[in-house]
Amino acid sequence: MAFIKFLGTAGARFVMIEQLRSSGGLWVSHKDTNVLIDPGPGSIVRCSASRPKLNPMKLDGIILTHKHLDHSNDINVMIEAMTEGGFKKKGVVFCPDDAMGQEPVILKYALNLPERIEPLKAESDYEVGDFAFKTSMRHIHPVQTYGLKFNLGDTSIGLLTDTKFFEGLDSFYKTDVLVISVVFFNARPGIDHLCLADAEQIIQACKPKKAILTHFGMTMLKAKPHIQAEELTKRLGIEVEAAYDGMSLNF
Repeated sequence: MAFIKFLGTAGARFVMIEQLRSSGGLWVSHKDTNVLIDPGPGSIVRCSASRPKLNPMKLDGIILTHKHLDHSNDINVMIEAMTEGGFKKKGVVFCPDDAMGQEPVILKYALNLPERIEPLKAESDYEVGDFAFKTSMRHIHPVQTYGLKFNLGDTSIGLLTDTKFFEGLDSFYKTDVLVISVVFFNARPGIDHLCLADAEQIIQACKPKKAILTHFGMTMLKAKPHIQAEELTKRLGIEVEAAYDGMSLNF
């Protein structure tokens, strides 16, 4: 069985800092391959608290869409877990170059623990075990950032991570299921994150079978994401759901 589990749905600084929503990232399982995307603060705790429990020693790969701490804080401990405390050289870490640059989020010693580190580039193909994915064009964000697209069974899935809205963004994300990081309820000029109106425009352009809102900032939480998802469903005629911590999608 293939599935995606939302270990956390927190976005931006204050929801993460106060843990109003968890910030553990996404666990993806496909056939015999397990991949963790964006292990933010508390990722390893959320794995342990998951029901059924998720064992990070069973990971085959870790993907960072970008190096901001709400996406990458637990990367080192998850690398240690994937490599069974560093005693078994296994697994692949995929990350942008700047995650290992002058201000790295992956510690030097941890770079030597996995089987390999693969830098992410725009519009490129990658694989680990039975899991294959493609990166988007570079997003507009303060650090090097890419969205993802992959298949689970016969279902294509897009993961639209943090970015400023720009023309052509939707061209990569025409998938069956589209997961969108929606930090703001209303637009915040000068801050490179999507707001709800941006998400609506993208969903309307991409026309997925299902859209899932996640990565909520404070203003989205106050606006009650599940209510906003219901309203989008009515307006667009497309199923829109607000993710919650621990939510699973089976494929």
